[in-house]
Amino acid sequence: MKRYKRKKESFFSKIINCVLTLLIACAIGSQVCTAANNNLRVAQVSDAHFSSFEENTSYKFLKKSPELLDDVIFQINTSGPYDFVMFTGDLVNKPKVSELEKFISHANNLVYPWYAIDGNHDISIDGPLTKRKFLETLAANNDNMQQENIYYAFTPKKGFRVICLDSIIDYKLTSNGEISNEEFMWLTQELEKHAKDTVIVCSHVPIIEPFSSPNHKMQNEYEVRKLLKTHKNPLIVLQGHYHTTKIIQDDNMLVVACPSLVTYPNSFRVVNINSNKQRTLVDVYLKETNLKDIQSRSKLRLMGTERLYGEESDRNASFELKNYGD
Repeated sequence: MKRYKRKKESFFSKIINCVLTLLIACAIGSQVCTAANNNLRVAQVSDAHFSSFEENTSYKFLKKSPELLDDVIFQINTSGPYDFVMFTGDLVNKPKVSELEKFISHANNLVYPWYAIDGNHDISIDGPLTKRKFLETLAANNDNMQQENIYYAFTPKKGFRVICLDSIIDYKLTSNGEISNEEFMWLTQELEKHAKDTVIVCSHVPIIEPFSSPNHKMQNEYEVRKLLKTHKNPLIVLQGHYHTTKIIQDDNMLVVACPSLVTYPNSFRVVNINSNKQRTLVDVYLKETNLKDIQSRSKLRLMGTERLYGEESDRNASFELKNYGD
């Protein structure tokens, strides 16, 4: 029988085979990892109080609001990727259609999809910028905002549901908020339909107060909070209104309060959510403005800035929430 000598593998062949093996292993590992983990990365911007004509107040740097907004947009565009950007209310300081349109012209410089909910400064009482006009103006300039109602929901990717609430009272002049009966019923249905998902709830008026304020609270806070806690899987709340930096964990609900762009600490949030079958890890970061001169002057205008800036655990922290699967 004729024997054949096995050819010796050349040095370069060995290198090529090793590289191919590594590439295949990485591809398989990546697929396994993607199947086991579901990631969502969100930038939250709140209380931009955009103004093209107002002077600074005793505590709000309104004159610099366009610059502060542009700085945040630059930071987000250069630190991605993000699945989406969420503006949690008070987009403008005065409820004027022209101001909202100017805000949108800046926000449209984002390279990532962006969404918005209304704040008390965005809606006028017996004025031109009604809730309907607010929604129509956004829809006319942002393809992501083609919603029938001012409260709405969307699915950024499988396993996540984002619920955007309208917490603004428009039948009287007040900074308090509420969820109407109709919206409450809709919210109940959304939570039931997406019981298996990780839910992100966005609200301008807080679901849980970061500190006590009788003039800024959710009037039916107890009922709304009780309803949200019926959702057994992880639920993350992104809220604004109080211009403060605070994170509160209530069992399987994590509440992230975002500060304002025009008051100290002139910052926004980045929220990373990593979910698998057993648990959801949430990393929350505070991203401060690059405009340090404005930030320094903002700090000088306010007393009690420690509460607005929060503890380190309110600025940058990691949390674990349980996944209960089906």
